[in-house]
Amino acid sequence: MSVKTVPQRSGHRTDHCGGLGRRQVRAVAACYFVASFAALGLPPYLTAILPALGDPQARWAGVLYIVPTVFSALGAPLWGRLADRFGRKRLLLRAQLGLTVSFLLAGAAGSLPAFTLALVLQGFLGGTFAATNGYLAAALDGPRLSRALTLMQGSARAALVAAPILVGALSPWIDPHRQYLVMAVLPLAAALLLSLLPEPDRPAAAPASKGRAERAPAAPLLPLYVFEFVFVFATVISFPYLVSFAEQRLPGVSGTTTGVLFALPHLCYLLFAARIHTLFHARPHTGIALGFGLVALGLAGHAVAYSLPVFVAVRLLLGAGLTLGLVCLAVLAAGAAQGRAPGRMFGTLELVSKGGAVAAGAAAALANGQFGAAAPVVAGTAAALLAAVAATALSLPPLHQRWSRR
Repeated sequence: MSVKTVPQRSGHRTDHCGGLGRRQVRAVAACYFVASFAALGLPPYLTAILPALGDPQARWAGVLYIVPTVFSALGAPLWGRLADRFGRKRLLLRAQLGLTVSFLLAGAAGSLPAFTLALVLQGFLGGTFAATNGYLAAALDGPRLSRALTLMQGSARAALVAAPILVGALSPWIDPHRQYLVMAVLPLAAALLLSLLPEPDRPAAAPASKGRAERAPAAPLLPLYVFEFVFVFATVISFPYLVSFAEQRLPGVSGTTTGVLFALPHLCYLLFAARIHTLFHARPHTGIALGFGLVALGLAGHAVAYSLPVFVAVRLLLGAGLTLGLVCLAVLAAGAAQGRAPGRMFGTLELVSKGGAVAAGAAAALANGQFGAAAPVVAGTAAALLAAVAATALSLPPLHQRWSRR
C-alpha cells in the first residue's frame, strides 16, 4: 500500500490555478500565520494567568494547555464536511471569527470555569488548519498544492517561534490574561482579508489521453493518517519537558538560550522547507523515511547532549528530520486530496494530527513522571524508528518489480 503523488502537469506554469494566484495563496498564508500567532503565543503563559482565576499553583495549566487541541480535533471532521457542502470560504471565515469570539471570552473571563469554556470554544470554533488546507485544496492540486501546504506549515512554525517572544515582551505592560483581548484583533483582521478572496473551484482536469480515465484513482488515506499521527507524536513528545531537560544537562543555562534551543528545529524548517520540497516532491516516501530516521537520531542524540555545542547539533539534526517529514507529509496530503472532497479529508487529517499531539503530551507526562525528563525523548526515538522502517518499506518498489529487474 502506498500513497501516490500527483504528477507535475506538463505545459506552461501560470500564476493562477482554480481562481487562486500566488498573491492570494500568500494572503491565505498570512492569515494562517495570524491565527497561529494568536493561538500559540498565550498558552505557554497559562501558569501566569491561572493564579488570578482561582488556581494559585496553576495545577490546571497542563490540562488547559491541551483543551483547545482536543476540541479542535473533535470538531474538525464536522467542519470539514460542512465546508464541502456549504463552501470552503464560508467555513474558513467561520474559523477565524470563532477564534475572535473565543479570545474575547477568554480575555474577559473572571473565573476558571469561564476561562475553560473559552478555551473549549477556541478549539471547537477554530480549526483553522483544516479550514485553510481545505480551502487551498479546492483550488490547487499536485505540486502547487503541496507547495501551498508547505507554506502553511512555515506560517505555523514562524508563529511558534515569534509569538511567545512577543507575548513575553508585552507582559510588563499588558497582563497575559488580558492579552487575549488584544489577540482577538488578529483573527478578526484575518477574516476581513479573507472575505476579499474568491470561493475557490477545483481546477479543470488536464485532457485525458485515449483509453485512459480522466482522473487517476484516489490514493489511499491510511498510510497518510498513520504517518501523520506517528510523526506528530514523535516530534511533539519532546516539547513539554525540553526546557527542564536542557536545564538539567546544561547547569546555569539562561532562559534565552533554552528558548533558542527549543526554536532551532522550527527555524530549520523556515530556512530549508522550500528547497526540500523541490528535492523530494517526486519521491515523498523516501523523504519521509529519511525524515523519521533523522528525527530518531536527533532525539537519541539528546542522551549524549551534555554540552551546548552537542545540544545545538542534535537540535539541528532533529530540525532536518522535522523539515523533511513535514514537507513530505504535505506532498502525500496533496496526492491523497486528488479526487476527494478536501474539507472532509483535511478535517479528518486534523483529527489525526491533533490526536498525535494529545497522545504525545499524555505520554510525555507519564514518562517524565516515571523515569525523568529524558524518558520522553526515548519514547519519541522508538516511535520514529518504527515509522522509518515502515516508510522505507513503502518507498521500495514492489517485490515482483525487483525480481523482474534481475
